[in-house]
Amino acid sequence: MTMITKHGLREVGILTMALLGLCAVGALLGATVCWAFGFISLLALVVWGWVLWFFRDPTRQTPTGDGLFISPADGVVADITPLGAESILGENGVQIGIFMNVFNVHVNRVPCDGVIEDVTHRAGAFLDVRDSHASERNESATIRMTHTHNGRQYPVVFRQIAGLVARRIVTAVDKGQTVTRGSRMGMIKFGSRLELLLPQELAGEICVSISDHVRAGETILAKCKKCKQEEPSDG
Repeated sequence: MTMITKHGLREVGILTMALLGLCAVGALLGATVCWAFGFISLLALVVWGWVLWFFRDPTRQTPTGDGLFISPADGVVADITPLGAESILGENGVQIGIFMNVFNVHVNRVPCDGVIEDVTHRAGAFLDVRDSHASERNESATIRMTHTHNGRQYPVVFRQIAGLVARRIVTAVDKGQTVTRGSRMGMIKFGSRLELLLPQELAGEICVSISDHVRAGETILAKCKKCKQEEPSDG
């Protein structure tokens, strides 16, 4: 089932009111409406339909099982980068970057079970997220969490990074909150980038390659070695 995310209700509402206003003007003008006004009304209807479609929030089948880390975003795998102890993860690991264009579903999801340790929002630029400097210079939200695997706690980090068109990051999780794999955690409006940072021990097997298309809440990005996968659950 597909619905509209609550994070897009403001934009959809504003455009709906604008479209209704145009229809009212057209009704008042009646036969005097010129072709130019009709074209503007048609264009407004197309834009309204696209925004409605952009804020779609489809149900996803989230894989269950031990040691699985799913994609936090729809899009294309842009890079898979080894990390050292000097990274924001604080230890050796891997970063998987996902590029989201304006046609992707933009609702973001939690990559694994855990407890949110910190959420840090940073103001910044709006470079194209394919720019190598975008991760460090653009507006972003960094979510740090603790994930428990085989009785041991590990740090997991994922980042929402605004892009050239994006102007608002929505992060709908808070410090101390317990979250589950595949649950909704916000969105970035109109194009962006997501990064998942995992310790080396958790990312025993990378399950995607650069240029692969991934789906939030469904695609397994990485898994611990010898993990057991079960049937997916709706979310």
